[in-house]
Amino acid sequence: MAFAGGVFVSSTEVKQRKMRCLLLAALVGMAFAGPAVHFDDKFDDGEEWENRWVHSSAKGSEGAKFKLTAGKFYGDAEKDKGIQTAMDARFYHASASFDAFSNEGKTLVLQFTVKHEQKIDCGGGYIKLFPTGLDQKKMNGDSKYYVMFGPDICGYSTKKVHVIFNYKGDNKLIKKDIPCKDDELTHLYTLILRSDNTYEVKIDNERVEGGKLEEDWDMLAPKEINDPDQSKPSDWVDEEKIDDAEDTKPEGYDKPEHIPDPDAEKPEDWDNDVDGDWEAPMIDNPDFKGEWKPRQIDNPKYKGPWVHPQVPNPAYEADDSLYRYTDVGAVGFDLWQVKAGTIFDNILVTDDAEYAAKVGKETWGATKGPEKVMKEEIDAKAAKEAKAAEEANKEESDETKEGDEASEEAEDEEDSEDQDEEETPRDEL
Repeated sequence: MAFAGGVFVSSTEVKQRKMRCLLLAALVGMAFAGPAVHFDDKFDDGEEWENRWVHSSAKGSEGAKFKLTAGKFYGDAEKDKGIQTAMDARFYHASASFDAFSNEGKTLVLQFTVKHEQKIDCGGGYIKLFPTGLDQKKMNGDSKYYVMFGPDICGYSTKKVHVIFNYKGDNKLIKKDIPCKDDELTHLYTLILRSDNTYEVKIDNERVEGGKLEEDWDMLAPKEINDPDQSKPSDWVDEEKIDDAEDTKPEGYDKPEHIPDPDAEKPEDWDNDVDGDWEAPMIDNPDFKGEWKPRQIDNPKYKGPWVHPQVPNPAYEADDSLYRYTDVGAVGFDLWQVKAGTIFDNILVTDDAEYAAKVGKETWGATKGPEKVMKEEIDAKAAKEAKAAEEANKEESDETKEGDEASEEAEDEEDSEDQDEEETPRDEL
């Protein structure tokens, strides 16, 4: 027996009370626990970033290394520093490792900023999550990865956000088309992968796409398939319109599309024996009315499109763990760029979407405005200098033209004087 709260209680009840207190404390601790931040790199410690990141020596990436810079325009000279692709027409392979983690039962958030200040014409701007065991010094496009996410631009036809997940060894591409930003400013890209097998893509902290993994990726076999024992009936009519049997072709539709030119004449030097029989060239027939087609009417036998009956697919197997990766251990870039200059920054891997949004607001959100102002000032200055140069070139061209005209006039005067001297009679000399 023990004395507690003014009354005697058994030792068993005392133990139960202690267990309840410990459990309550644990629950409170979990409720107030901060987000799990697996990787966070703002490149704000100078050249120390090179101690965290490993450049691969894979074939094709020789000499292609990232450099630390805020670029030609920025919102904050220090906070906006990131790593930039520095050489044109190169592969870039660089990665950073961290303590391995599993996202089982948790949310996985991958977030970073991208600035294509070079006005990219063709190149990737995406990031990858790798499993533990990645050979960083040999990392290349064939290295296994779990997630690939971010913008990809090439010409006018490709301007999209890649979202690729590895599922059972195969890289699965999203079936939806997500447009990316294609200007020269910094943009925030966020991928949220949830444990209920749903996802969300955000650009600049705004949702642009989302849904279910099973629906938007071909990870699983389809739930239903066409019934192999069913086929379209032979008497099924799926032609909605038919020709009107009572419609007849009007007069004048028998005219040919082209006729011999009535104004053409056989050349005088035409020799039938040598050149063959002469034929007038063909011209468009002004009386041609086009191809006649009978009027279309509703088909009284039309039954609508035939839909193949569906049956459960015996190959379908549900999977509640489409989202799960058990040993995420590195983040990195595997890129090809024709024109270098892209800056990557604010790379974050966490389990808290709200925290990621907060970080995005504090980083990209704080400097996007001043960055845009600086960009506009630079563009305005460049436009002013270009206009001044154009005017100077025009003025120089006008002066050159005037000089040329003056020279021509002087030459004409000299020629005229020489001619006058030649025409002067000898007796006047």
